[in-house]
Order: sequence, then structure tokens, then C-alpha cells
Amino acid sequence: MSLFKQLLLAICLFLVVAFSGSFMVSLESSRSQYVNQLRSHAQDAATALALSLTPNIDDPAMVELMVSSIFDSGYYSSIKVVDLQSNAVLVERHAEPDRGGVPAWFIGMIGLEPAGGDAIVSRGWQQAARVEVISHPMFALAKLWQSALGSLGWLLLCGAVSAVLGALLLRRQLRPLDYMVEQSHAIARREFLSLPELPRTPELRRVVQAMNQMVEKLKALFTEQAERSDKLRAESYQDSLTGLANRRYFEMQLAARVSNMEEARAGYLLLLRVMDLAGLNARMGGQRTDQLLQAVGEQLRRTCASFPQTNDLITRSRGGEFAVLAPGMVHEEAIQLAQALEATLHSLHETGASDVDPVACIGLAPYNPGDAPQALLKLADEALARAESQPAPGWVCLEQGVAAQAADSHHAWHARLDQALSSGQFELYFQPVVASEAPAQILHYKVISRLHDEQGEALAAGRFLPWLERFGWVPRLDLLVLEKVLKHVQGHQESLSLSLSAATLAEPQTLQRVFDLLAQHRALGPRLTFELAEEQLPDQAALEQLTRRLHALGFGLSLQRFGGRFSMIGNLAHLGLAYLKIDGSYIRSIDREQHKRLFIEAIQRAAHSIDLPLIAERVETEGELQVLREMGVQGIQGQLVGEPAPWR
Repeated sequence: MSLFKQLLLAICLFLVVAFSGSFMVSLESSRSQYVNQLRSHAQDAATALALSLTPNIDDPAMVELMVSSIFDSGYYSSIKVVDLQSNAVLVERHAEPDRGGVPAWFIGMIGLEPAGGDAIVSRGWQQAARVEVISHPMFALAKLWQSALGSLGWLLLCGAVSAVLGALLLRRQLRPLDYMVEQSHAIARREFLSLPELPRTPELRRVVQAMNQMVEKLKALFTEQAERSDKLRAESYQDSLTGLANRRYFEMQLAARVSNMEEARAGYLLLLRVMDLAGLNARMGGQRTDQLLQAVGEQLRRTCASFPQTNDLITRSRGGEFAVLAPGMVHEEAIQLAQALEATLHSLHETGASDVDPVACIGLAPYNPGDAPQALLKLADEALARAESQPAPGWVCLEQGVAAQAADSHHAWHARLDQALSSGQFELYFQPVVASEAPAQILHYKVISRLHDEQGEALAAGRFLPWLERFGWVPRLDLLVLEKVLKHVQGHQESLSLSLSAATLAEPQTLQRVFDLLAQHRALGPRLTFELAEEQLPDQAALEQLTRRLHALGFGLSLQRFGGRFSMIGNLAHLGLAYLKIDGSYIRSIDREQHKRLFIEAIQRAAHSIDLPLIAERVETEGELQVLREMGVQGIQGQLVGEPAPWR
């Protein structure tokens, strides 16, 4: 029983005992008083009747009339007139008064006996008769019963009022305890809550202060770990001059987003080079040259902001060379990006961003999933060399293989995907996510969608997702896959994870449809977790609202491909995430590249401080698995433990 119920019950019991004791004392006092009144009443009636009968004792009719008159005017059990000489009863009246609604058990409990009185009737100087009067206690019992009912009603009223007021007072006083329970639950959900208003009760105030101090200490430790990890990431993967990503990060992302047949999207690699950087450095000095490179980097960032495919994949590789990786970009968009960059760089001097108008050349090269990164770099370098050799340095775009074919035209994909979404032709594939420690227990299965081509081959998501994004049909795919997943979970016991796109979160109607579907399947909540890609996260307020609604329905939320925006890890403590999936680009070759290991260790320390499980994506070798085990990463996902496949 809760403390609140115990205290409330104690208050009620105290009221019952107090009122019961008071009632019993009052009842006993009233009982004694009524006994005396009954005795006095009987004696007074006997005396009055004897005096009235003295002159008429020899008139039987008058005697009977007077006895009847007295008997009918009061509460008497009997009145008798007895001749003293013969001991014969001259007149007798006897009756049993009505109980008047007084229950028999109450009469028996009170035990109020009839009281009697007598008096002598004289005839001159001789005693002629004796009057005996017995008063019935029913009148007193009726009064006592009414008093008991009144006291009981008052007890119930006071008890109800006291219970309500006591409940309100106790709830108010014990509210800090409820909040401390919520604090402990929040810590388990990896959230840090503090009670801003301290209670007035000294004992509770000390407990709340201690709890707040502990929460603030945990929050400070987590923040310190997050800041340290973010600083380590900046030192390892960020260019100190321009603030863009450095060559190391570029090579990681290039290998992860080009060679991966599963998630990679066809796109373009853009290389930009500021020509004659050594000459500029000699003529302008190092400081002004650095300012020029900063201006070029800023213009590059602003121009690429209009092309969502580039995301944060903008880097300064070395010197005056910059690179932009654009997964999902088609030929027309690549040409537009090159033209926009050329115009922007020519306007640097006019806008005052630089003292000179830098001469820059741009090379563009397409790629497909599975291409070798070195071959792609070689092709992009060739395009850059051709751009430099032109009479007027500008841009050059080289095309090769299927990237230039017309089979992937806009119209063909539009008709094909519309038909697939309307008829539900997408198939669910499942990839196991297992515990890193042996035995490799399956944690859950990641759900991936596939679309079969004309030859019956399953196309990876990287082939059709860019087109779905262009057509604005990603929410349609999310709803279709969610319906299939809910139907699958109903017939199986395994836990699943499913990705939600930013487009679905941005459409209120589609998101409400998702919540309606989940509300109809609340029982499946413990076995289905939703994943959001780090690069597609909404703002913090929308993310917290999404988390609260999913938790209210019983479903979990997690992040995947985490690592590029490590500075946001400080906000993860408020979300209560189920787990965190580390981007595969930080996992690949981690057993050979020390900087990746240091970064993952920093993430692991920060996540461990809030008890947030980590899962590594795209684990492909035993060496990578061994390093992850040593660092305490809880789960792994990748080719090493299983490829995506239909359910068997």
C-alpha cells in the first residue's frame, strides 16, 4: 500500500475512533440522565394521581376516569390502583408503546429498563389504596436513536470532508516524492530532470535537494563527456581553417557511400581547386590567402545548401582543393551545382569577401553503388585536369557507364514507382542485429524495403529512394512498409526496427496516420522500435514531441548513422532513446585506424554515462568485431553477422 493511502487511511481511522469514543461517552451520559428522568417521571405521576384520587377513592367511576386520563397523557407502561386491605386491583391500565422506528438491536444494546414509582391514597387518616406507575423507556430510546443518527451523519460528513481535505493536503505534500520517482525513472530513460521548487517540509526539502544534486552531477558528467567527444571529433575530422570536414573524413565518407552496395546511392563527386595557390600565397601573404580560402569554403557551403544531396559532405581535402560528395544527385542537378559554384566564386571580389577574384576550376564525375573509390577519384581528377587545361578555366563533367543512360529517366521511374506503391509491390527484407559478445544473441531485426526489377532482381533502397524523394513519395513508402511490418509482427515474436524518413515527420497528416496505426496496435510496442537517420533529424522540439507520442503509445525510438553531428549528443539525454547506431563509416577498418577507435571510445563513454546502448553498423571483419567488443559496444549489424534477406 502506498504511503499516501496509508496516511489517508490513518486519518480516517483516527476520525472513526475519535467520533466513536465521543459518541459512546455521550450515549452513556444520556442513558444515565434518561434513567433518572424516567424514575422521576413515574414518581411524579404516581404522586399526582394519588393526590387526585384521595377525595374520590370511594367512587370507582371517578377513579377509573382519572387513571385513564393520566395514562393517556404520557409514556407509561402501566398504572395500577391497589386496595391495601384486600390487595385487590381496583383499576389497571397497561399498554406496549410503539417502537417508533427504533430497531430492536439498538434497544437491546442500550438496555434501558422501565422505571417505576408509587404513592399512597388516603381516606381521612387511613391508608386506603396504593398507586403504582411504571414509565416506559420508549420515548427515551427514540430520542437516543435520533441522537445516534445525528451523530452518525455528522461523523460521515466530517469524515468525508476530512478525507477530501486530507487527500488534497497529502497529495500536495507528497508531490515531491512523486517527482523524485519520476526523476529516477527519467534517469533510467537517460533523461535528467530537476525539481525547481523545493518543498517547505524540512525533511522532504533535504531529500529533494540531495536528489537534485545527484541529477545535476550526472548531467554535468554527461555534458563533460559530450564536449570532450565533440572536441575530439573536431580535431580528427574537421579542417581548422575553414571549418569544413577534412580529407580524412572525406575519405571515410567516400568509402562508405560509394562502395556500399546496400545503402549507397548513385551520385556525383565534385572537386574544386583554387589555381596558383602558391603564387597567391607569395603575392598576398599567408594571412590573406587563408582569408581567401575561408571565403571560398563559406561560398561553397552556401551554394551547396540549395542541394540537399550534399548534406554535410563538403570538405577541404588539402591546400586549395575542395571536394563535395552528392549521393542521389542526377546529371542536371550536377550541372546546376557546377554553374552556381562558378558564378559564386567569380562574385567573391565584387561582394568584398576577398581582395582578389580567385581562379578556380571544377571537375565532376558520376559514380554508382559498388564503384571503387580510387577509380572515382581518378575520374574526378581527370575532369579537374580537363577544366584546368581549357582556355578559360571553368568546369568539366565526365560521364560513364549507366550514369549517362536514359533507362533511369524521370518518366520511367515515375511510372514504375507509382505502380509499385499503389499495388504494394515492395518486399520486406530483414537484417539481424546481434549482441557483440558471444554467444551472438539476436537483439532485433532491421527492416529494409526492396523493389524487384523486370528480371526479378531485388533493387537496393539506394536505387529507388532518390527518385521517391524527388517525387515526394517517401511518406507513401513509409506507410506501406509500416502496414506490412505491423502485419508481420502480429504473427511473429521477434523484435524489429524500422526507419522513419524526415519527409514523413514533416507531413502532419501522414504522421497522424502513423500514430493512428500504432494506436490500433499498442500491444506490439515492445517489439517495434523506430529509427531516425542522424542527417534527417527534425528540430529538438519536434523530436521531443515525437518521442513523447511514441512512448505514450508504447513504441521506442532510436537514432541510426550517428556520428556526423556529435555535438547534438547533449540533447539525447532528454529523449529516452532505445539505442544509438554508429555510422558505418566510423566502423570500417577501425582495427587499423587509431583515430576512429579514439572517436568511438569517446562516444561509448558519453553513451555509457546515460546507459544508452550502442550498436555498430556495417561491421564486416573479425578485426572490427574484436575492437568493438573491447570497447564495450553492445550490438553489431553488418555483413559479418548477416545480409538482408526475406523472412524465413
